Amino acid sequence: MRVTFGRYLPKNSIIHAMDPRFKLVMIILLMVSIFLPIGFTGYIICAVVILTIFALSKLSFRMLLGLLPPVLFVFFVIFLMNAFLTHPDSSTLEYFLDKSNPIIPGAWANKLSGGAVAGQFLVSSSNISSMPDGYQNIGLFYKIGPIWLSEKALYNALIMTFRIYLMISLTCILTASTSPLQLTLAIEDLLYPLKWIGIPVYILSMIISIALRMIPTLIDEAGRIMKAQSSRGIDVKNGKLKDKVKGLTSLIIPLLVSAFQKAEDLSYAMEARGYDPYSKRTRYIQFKFRTMDLVLLLFAFALMLFLILYSVNVLGLWHISLPRLDTIIGIRK
Repeated sequence: MRVTFGRYLPKNSIIHAMDPRFKLVMIILLMVSIFLPIGFTGYIICAVVILTIFALSKLSFRMLLGLLPPVLFVFFVIFLMNAFLTHPDSSTLEYFLDKSNPIIPGAWANKLSGGAVAGQFLVSSSNISSMPDGYQNIGLFYKIGPIWLSEKALYNALIMTFRIYLMISLTCILTASTSPLQLTLAIEDLLYPLKWIGIPVYILSMIISIALRMIPTLIDEAGRIMKAQSSRGIDVKNGKLKDKVKGLTSLIIPLLVSAFQKAEDLSYAMEARGYDPYSKRTRYIQFKFRTMDLVLLLFAFALMLFLILYSVNVLGLWHISLPRLDTIIGIRK
């Protein structure tokens, strides 16, 4: 399948026709909105807005499905880190092990002995008002050695992965609806004030543009290398973990060599065409401002302002809470 992430896809859409400077600012505002502490409800609002922009771009929604496998791997890594780092402190654990408190059902309390909590379900004060203040609230958890598979660890991983997925989706919209040249010129215009303090804005914009342009090229190159290695009997996808690590070595090294070779070829091509980043130049492409560009930009700004007020609960709006694990898996007190 042809990789589309990071690749410009020409379409006749409102987003494609948008001034790239306004488009870049709009994407940045939406990314800032994603990283606000807006809770699950706020992220749902951001997801709806991003899906609307994706539909206005006339891009295939299969692109979003293609982003899921790497995002799922990121979720697994984040959840594993949270499982090691998120656990109740000693005072909270002592309160859990007190058989006289009302937090733990009698059937569970009888299974706890001598502070041994390995393999036992425990419930924190996520919905118990009698739990004293000052105790850590990590929800339902299950301890296996040093790993605490807790409700908090799971939901933290889900929310962080959802944030990353939304941010990657916005990046996909930007690169698919904006050509590399337009993106370079837009970045240069937005960074123009930095010229007043001697920063080479054009060079920075060119570096960013080339880096974004190389993403689909390297992904395609990785696919070709994997096929070539498979024809030689090296299987990267199947086998034991040790075999997969060895197979990745045969993929990463040729990919790095290819990346450096492509960078060198690009530098020779630019030099052969007389490219000088410090010379004065004129533009063939001139951006034109449209009313729709301003409308979309103001919408993104209004959304960010709304989510800022929503995060501090100034508006007093309703929040959607994630369900507790004990209600999902049918555990009752």
